[in-house]
Amino acid sequence: MASERDIFDISGPFYLTFVDWNNLHHRRSVAASLVQGVYVLERDRQLNRGETEALAPPWWKFFHFELIRILIDDADLSIFGAIYQFLPPTSIQNPSTPNTPLNVIAFRGTITKGDAFSRDLKLDLHFLQNGLHQTSRFEIAMQAVRNTFSFVGNHTIWLAGHSLGAAMATLTGKNMAKTGIFLETFLFNPPFFSAPLEQIKDKKVKQGIRIASSLLTAGLSIAMKGHRQIPRLENAFAALSDWVPYLFVNPSDHICSEYIGYFDHRQRMEEIGAGRIEKLATQNSIGDLFLRAMGRESEPLHILPSANLTVNLSPSPDFKRAHGIHQWWRPDLHLQCKQYRYK
Repeated sequence: MASERDIFDISGPFYLTFVDWNNLHHRRSVAASLVQGVYVLERDRQLNRGETEALAPPWWKFFHFELIRILIDDADLSIFGAIYQFLPPTSIQNPSTPNTPLNVIAFRGTITKGDAFSRDLKLDLHFLQNGLHQTSRFEIAMQAVRNTFSFVGNHTIWLAGHSLGAAMATLTGKNMAKTGIFLETFLFNPPFFSAPLEQIKDKKVKQGIRIASSLLTAGLSIAMKGHRQIPRLENAFAALSDWVPYLFVNPSDHICSEYIGYFDHRQRMEEIGAGRIEKLATQNSIGDLFLRAMGRESEPLHILPSANLTVNLSPSPDFKRAHGIHQWWRPDLHLQCKQYRYK
């Protein structure tokens, strides 16, 4: 029996009968729906739902997108991504604006049921070890992004992903940004591998731990200044400053909530005159520095110079809902939005 969460007419943003591409709420809802389409594509595959029983198509057809390619993991043959093309009917007047995508490349997160779970779990472990860039799934995703860009150019491509898929979208977006190509990117519940400091209720304790962590990270960065990779990493960090992805996080989701403290703490350190220390700390992570000191290649995804951070302050009854993709197209969200730009 199909889950109601997979059925667009029950769980999707079917109220969005007209999309204003200049409206961030509309763009967020469409991007999240296209990511959900990838989840349902994989569940259709696992449950052998044929063309007439498939539940995935309404998640993109409702917004006048067509599925032009599915991205398949070479290890387990699961569907982990999709490339969509916007093809509005002729009845829609002036459908295109500078914010209208021509193509959207979307990546799903971890599926905990079925034969895809084992592979997804291995990729989660690669993420925890800052090694997602060394996986074949990333290579497939990166090639798909490059190929799409070669056909249509950067101003008409969106990247979107949820959870593990957000990590994949971050990594592909970063790689494109390092070459001067800045793709509009929607990251839903992007994972941040760190101690869950944001869950600490005492603000003074939380701030004290963050300051101590910044001092330690900055100190290690200075100690490793002679390491041949450190200057290259700092230059890459600066090169990413003009890429401003959209991050959508929930404070009740410990997987992504640390992004709230990451950006807020950086701003507070500048306000108290400790901006130089935080500049070093922001560009590095303790785990990454140790891995590089041991000669291991590392790509920490949470290190972002700039972002449009949106925090969902609406109550979440449990972790499943706080981490879920469905929250991001609800029309009644209590959102707090702020842009952070690297100076």
